[in-house]
Amino acid sequence: MSHATDHAVPYAVHTGTSASRIAGIAALILIVVLVALPAFASRSLIQDMFFILTMLVLAQFWNLLAGYGGLVSIGQQAFVGIGAYAMFGVVILAGLDPVPAILLGGVVAVLLAIPTAFFAFRLQGAYFAIGTWVIAEVVRLLTSQWKAVGGGTGTSLPRDATRDLWMTETIETVFGVRNAAARDILSYWLAVILAVATIGGIYWLLRTKRGLALAAVRDNIEAAKSVGVDAVRMKWTVFLVAAFGTGLTGALIYLQKARISPDAAFSVTDWTAFVLFIVVIGGIGTIEGPIIGVIVFFLLQSLLADYGTWYLMVLGVIGIIIMLFAPKGLWGLISSRTGIELFPVRRRLTGGALHTSQQET
Repeated sequence: MSHATDHAVPYAVHTGTSASRIAGIAALILIVVLVALPAFASRSLIQDMFFILTMLVLAQFWNLLAGYGGLVSIGQQAFVGIGAYAMFGVVILAGLDPVPAILLGGVVAVLLAIPTAFFAFRLQGAYFAIGTWVIAEVVRLLTSQWKAVGGGTGTSLPRDATRDLWMTETIETVFGVRNAAARDILSYWLAVILAVATIGGIYWLLRTKRGLALAAVRDNIEAAKSVGVDAVRMKWTVFLVAAFGTGLTGALIYLQKARISPDAAFSVTDWTAFVLFIVVIGGIGTIEGPIIGVIVFFLLQSLLADYGTWYLMVLGVIGIIIMLFAPKGLWGLISSRTGIELFPVRRRLTGGALHTSQQET
């Protein structure tokens, strides 16, 4: 004798897609290739890849701040500059190796971000953006008075510090290169680590409950508060995390350059305007967007850098065109037409269907 019983399949929440799983495998292969790149690539290619990776990291942190947190800052150059100057200061004044000193750059950037946030979070919209830029200018002017690191003219890392940099001797032996090239390889490897950690960390954050809370604060802060989201805490968290990562990146960039000045380290064009361009043309509010954007930016820079101010004008025109005809950026255009998501964060609910099964008795 048999009788039918009904049972419901439990609900399940999924974020992964077939495209994201393929992308994960491709990412692992790409990381291996990036790590091995110095074994067969020229020094100029290593330098180009260092530039791409560090700009990508800056873009991802600005995207976290503005695209996911709704905090449109145009003063992120403050954290690039202070992180770099903190690294230079501890190397020159305390004799610390520049590589561990990079971490100090991130810590000092967070220390700067705390009073910055107290002031800037009292402002809204365009006032917030302008306020962050004003703070960055104040920090630049104060730093230019720091005589121990060259004041307004800047300074260079001591030759002993760059010559005896951590691991460079081993790199010289393994790859058969000179000290300057070994420093480039070390800086490049650190940039790879930072880029992988940044993208992986942001993707992890967005897949957690905090990521949902962050999106809610961005979309409608009052609605987010009504369902129990601590909006103030989320804004503080994302602002400090972005400052820490930006400070680390600034210290790493100027480790590779080995020369610093206030105008360069706190340049709004290099460290905020270009980063904003990368995010906007790639697709704000997506992890894929800055990746696409930095590749386009590098190609445009390589093709147009010799044209002086025309180069900046072309970048501006391209940015305007994309904002008009593809408001979600190049990746948004691609994703809307193909449905592909390499870093999916949207939750999909499956299950809940009623199934009937036959049981023998």
